[in-house]
Amino acid sequence: MKKRMGMEVMMETSRVKVTIRCKVCGEKYVLRGRRDKGTIDTGFRQCICNNSNDLEIEEHIAL
Repeated sequence: MKKRMGMEVMMETSRVKVTIRCKVCGEKYVLRGRRDKGTIDTGFRQCICNNSNDLEIEEHIAL
């Protein structure tokens, strides 16, 4: 638990390192994201080649 401004807030999210590789052009992105309810949010939307669907995503040990 974490105290913030007198209120207790449960830390449900954890940070994870994610490698995203584009299967179209081969570009590789290493990002940090937050795990929340079974999904990971990194803010990544699309590769520089405009590919947003054909991606290889690998999760690494939490930071």
